[in-house]
Amino acid sequence: MLKKRIIPCLDIKDGTTVKGINFEGLRNAGDPVELAVKYEQEGADELVFLDITATLENRKTFADLVKDIARQLSIPFTVGGGISSVEDVRILLEAGADKISVNSSAVKNPELIYDLAKEFGSQCVVVAVDTRFTDGSNLVYVRGGKLATNLNTVDWAQKAESLGAGEILLTSMDGDGTKNGFDLRITKLVSEAVSIPVIASGGAGSVNDFIKVFNETRVTGALAASIFHFNEVPVQELKKQLKIQKIPVR
Repeated sequence: MLKKRIIPCLDIKDGTTVKGINFEGLRNAGDPVELAVKYEQEGADELVFLDITATLENRKTFADLVKDIARQLSIPFTVGGGISSVEDVRILLEAGADKISVNSSAVKNPELIYDLAKEFGSQCVVVAVDTRFTDGSNLVYVRGGKLATNLNTVDWAQKAESLGAGEILLTSMDGDGTKNGFDLRITKLVSEAVSIPVIASGGAGSVNDFIKVFNETRVTGALAASIFHFNEVPVQELKKQLKIQKIPVR
């Protein structure tokens, strides 16, 4: 059985780590480089760095900050935000990122997923899917969760896989920042609909939330921000509790 991954997420705005609720009301959570180093020391399996306003502000992810973070890390590191071309990805990989995450740009131009997988390999391409239950359907949202599309979440995840995505980062906007637990319903649907790894995101508030998402869905990773940033559940304590529950972790 694949060992489950624990993945802290650093949402970056203006060079600082921030966290909100349902994608709104952002508050400062600390220096991204310091947090990245701390999480590696605590035993995080991977990190995700998302420049959350890059798409809205029509600018590229900060390659210099990626360099600063990557210089300090030996664990895999995914970067997303404002990526819309093969050249954008080349710059970030050269800066030290191991994987890249595309969201709005992939919805706008699905062939981008194919192009990136062909150029860099599927293992490098993470498709981030922001989803919200809207009018009885699971819909994909873009532009930092500001804009609803008419795409069904499960259908889009399957299409992303068919185009060459190596992984899906599934964020429930309904759960984001609430600490009410991962959205098991949509997470189960998506993780059973694709054969590539799925990372659950949005809503983690306790050790029990991680136990549930790993036991009740097919995700291979679980991502969280607030509970790690504000030291509510340290990474090493979480892994210890998961091992006690016989959930395989690194």
